[in-house]
Amino acid sequence: MIYSTDRILTTHAGSLPRPDDVREMVLAKARGEPYDRAALDGRLEAAVKEVVKRQIECGLDIVNDGELSKPNFTDYVLARISGCENRPGSGRRRLDIIARDERKFAGYFAAHPRSASSLGRTLPVCVGELRYVGQRELQRDIDNFKAALARENVADAYLPANTPGTIEHWMANEHYPNDEAFLFAIAEVMRSEYQAIVDAGFLLQIDDPDLPDGWNCLPDITLPEYRAYAARRIDALNHALRGIPPEKIRLHVCWGSFHGPHHDDIPLRDIIDLIFRVRAGSYSIEASNPCHEHEWRVFEEVKLPQGATLIPGVVGENVLAGTDCGLGTRVGHPSICWAKFEAMAEGARRATKTLWGRA
Repeated sequence: MIYSTDRILTTHAGSLPRPDDVREMVLAKARGEPYDRAALDGRLEAAVKEVVKRQIECGLDIVNDGELSKPNFTDYVLARISGCENRPGSGRRRLDIIARDERKFAGYFAAHPRSASSLGRTLPVCVGELRYVGQRELQRDIDNFKAALARENVADAYLPANTPGTIEHWMANEHYPNDEAFLFAIAEVMRSEYQAIVDAGFLLQIDDPDLPDGWNCLPDITLPEYRAYAARRIDALNHALRGIPPEKIRLHVCWGSFHGPHHDDIPLRDIIDLIFRVRAGSYSIEASNPCHEHEWRVFEEVKLPQGATLIPGVVGENVLAGTDCGLGTRVGHPSICWAKFEAMAEGARRATKTLWGRA
């Protein structure tokens, strides 16, 4: 476990800006369009080195590969599992994160339509037994990240992966007998990816925005019903994480990095106990969204699991300074992402001086 024992360590939530040429090749691949596989592999290797070096130059202590090989943090899974097929979609996901807000603010969303992702244009449907077939894709990510870190000095390094509950949200099921069987089948498939990341020597970041976001996706559900719904998906995640030491796992949750009202986001206090049920050593929880920036007060009453760290946080040595998600796609320009990192590192230096009396 990495602790801020003598200074405030810094990290971030995952996705970082992709170079234009890399983004275009990755998206072409995700859309099933022609692309040069050798050119993409070579360009990714160089781009990962660049993004690792840039994180370090900004002052980050715990870095990742920027998720540069992925069209986004969810859709990449479609290239790594078999047993599903793509069908024409409506332009929206099967479950939509704006479902609650859209009922109250239909005019806002009509005036500010969300850009359709490659997944929105198609609907993934499970039609057979799910199997993990992403070994080559994952190994390329691992090899590129190792090469990028070979001559660098960092406190630690992590690779993100998607969760069973998030995958279930946007994939329809026509094969498994019920939702539970489908959910745990996804968990078994993703276990291969989780274990491989840890076996490669990296921290595993589990990206589970749908732990809070599922509330928005299911606008007719009650809070007790949602808590039961979320708890079952946490059971599936913990099943997939079995045998992996908690100190090798960091969990990231958020309420979505999209621009919108966030009027009906579920409060952190209503799910914090569920978040802490996940077998993780670090918990990255969105905090600077204006609808949630006050929720640091939850931690005045709720304590972290024994030995765990909070990302981000405000006091003590069980804190790593971190970011909210969406820096790879939502900030408008890559220069803003790097400026935010530099500001966070400077803030950590100032906090370190205050807490430990030194720079």
